[in-house]
Amino acid sequence: MQKIKKYVPKPADTSDVRFPEGMEELMEIVAKNVHEVWAQGRMKDGWTYSEERDDIRKTHPCLVPYEQLSESEKDYDRNTAMQTIKLILKSGYKIEKTDK
Repeated sequence: MQKIKKYVPKPADTSDVRFPEGMEELMEIVAKNVHEVWAQGRMKDGWTYSEERDDIRKTHPCLVPYEQLSESEKDYDRNTAMQTIKLILKSGYKIEKTDK
């Protein structure tokens, strides 16, 4: 039997990257999409909305449109978005908005 090592998360250190001004709109777009991807995955796995989370019944109160989430739930997605944007910048990439 293979010995399982204790998992210790080690995200990239982006503490030295200042979040650029003007990226708030992008952060919100990414945060909303993070929620949409999460919700789609849950629903694909048979989860449905309920006011109470129940892992056995596969119900979750966050299976609602992003706009209906509490600010604390939105902040969770915003943090993921912000850290993703900071990692992209730290990795040497540029983010530029172009006209659609």
